[in-house]
Amino acid sequence: MYSQLLPIIAPVFLVALLGYGWARLALPFDREFVTGIVMNVGVPCLILQGTSGLQADAALFMSMIGYALLALAICAVIGAIVLRALGQPLRSYLPPVAFGNAGNLGLPLCLFAFGPKGLGLGIGFYLVGAVAQFLVGPLFQGRRPVWRTLLGTPVNYAAVLGVTLLSTGTVLPAWLGNTVQLLAGMAIPLMLVALGHALGSFAVTKLPVAASLALARLGLGLIVGLGLVWFFGLEGTERGVVLIESAMPVAVFNYLLAARYDRHPDEIAGAIVISTLLSFATLPLLLLIALPA
Repeated sequence: MYSQLLPIIAPVFLVALLGYGWARLALPFDREFVTGIVMNVGVPCLILQGTSGLQADAALFMSMIGYALLALAICAVIGAIVLRALGQPLRSYLPPVAFGNAGNLGLPLCLFAFGPKGLGLGIGFYLVGAVAQFLVGPLFQGRRPVWRTLLGTPVNYAAVLGVTLLSTGTVLPAWLGNTVQLLAGMAIPLMLVALGHALGSFAVTKLPVAASLALARLGLGLIVGLGLVWFFGLEGTERGVVLIESAMPVAVFNYLLAARYDRHPDEIAGAIVISTLLSFATLPLLLLIALPA
């Protein structure tokens, strides 16, 4: 069992630990630059590379987008009902309950657990969350127009181009494909380093609220993921990717939006730390459920 899980968990943990140690040692780290180059260059290229390797699985990729939409919608609806019943602020606390870390943590896990096909399908899941967050942040949290954000976000263009290439069976020219592959290679390591650095930088305050949000994200995500794979009878890589991506901890991007729009950023930061640490602790169990028997 451990020989099967260690090659999946160890790289993710060690690279995130590098970022954590960097933060604890107070070494120079330009989070804005790292986030910018990952989101504007690395991730768009990763999307193109991941979709280009799924030419025979275009329908499966589109199905993954559908599962991701369902997972997000169900988590958002249930989360909104519970938060409203408890009298908690929806604009602050619903995003961390609904949006899991499908990118920084979910993508490397899908890659190491299921190979290039797992990464490609995981990108489909990640796309839904990323595009939705760019919509939800300015509109739901900030009450601002979103068209400038959408037009200025390379991830959206990469998503449209990737799906177009996939649906038409078009292959990038060799020179461009190699360039995309080279730039895509930096995305996952930097995402994990940034995740680790965030864990080393964020403080846990207002523990009851932060812990409740963390447990809600992990518990609700796993339950929804299990429900989806059961209802649709998913198997193999498809099943594993849906389970892994659905059960991810609170996304770091939630903190960036909460801080920008002053939506209880301290509680969101605490929820990120607690949910990520719990996720690392329970990864062996999650992978045992997700991996084929």
